Amino acid sequence: MNLRRATAPDAPAAADVWLRSFTAALPTIVRPRTDDDVRAYFREVVVPLRETWVADAGAGGGIVGVMVLGDDELSQLYLRPDWRGRGLGDRFVALAKERSPGGLGLWAFQINKPARRFYERHGFVAVTFTDGSGNEEGEPDVRYVWRP
Repeated sequence: MNLRRATAPDAPAAADVWLRSFTAALPTIVRPRTDDDVRAYFREVVVPLRETWVADAGAGGGIVGVMVLGDDELSQLYLRPDWRGRGLGDRFVALAKERSPGGLGLWAFQINKPARRFYERHGFVAVTFTDGSGNEEGEPDVRYVWRP
């Protein structure tokens, strides 16, 4: 498995990972953006303008994970559902900590208990709980921070 910076040709596959993962992990959350909107966002913003990393399984699997970093923020970490539980998320978090050695922050939906357990296992601490009024989905979320 190769973790590498995303390039323009990776944008469609990275968006598909996001879409599949979000749908599998958060089936009760109504997304405010269409699939086409998400794909355009990855193509026009995420890959060209953000520090975007992908997990590339090679010819047999293609892009199976995506992580986006920025300003000491782990803004996105999504894995294809069939690649969860294989240590890939651990590798992404280790890379994020390496890239932001002074600390990291992130947001997770309160309802996403598996993600919350994952981040807590990696030393992130919940510092703020919201009612969801600050995100597009209107879903209660939680702010996590990691400090070395």
